[in-house]
Amino acid sequence: MKNSVFFIYLLILAGSTYLIRVIPFVAIKEKINNRFVRSFLYYIPYAVLTAMTIPAVFYATNWWIGAAAGLAAAVIFAIKGKGLTTVAVASCVAVFVVELFH
Repeated sequence: MKNSVFFIYLLILAGSTYLIRVIPFVAIKEKINNRFVRSFLYYIPYAVLTAMTIPAVFYATNWWIGAAAGLAAAVIFAIKGKGLTTVAVASCVAVFVVELFH
């Protein structure tokens, strides 16, 4: 690929990602008072992160039961309020133990 084509693509990508972040700040000047819209905007990052993570969980292991065990362990530890490192280690251990018997 030529450098000029690469930089054109890079500028288009940078411009589009910049516009996605700037347009809400320019379009909405005052504070949002609608409870529905505020709660919708509050939970969007969590919904997007979940939609991206859950499929990756099930494709990361050799056996779907191991993936389900890791996901269950992660959810249980997260609900109990454990830290990110503890949740990650617990889910890895759960997957390892289940995959060990497969």
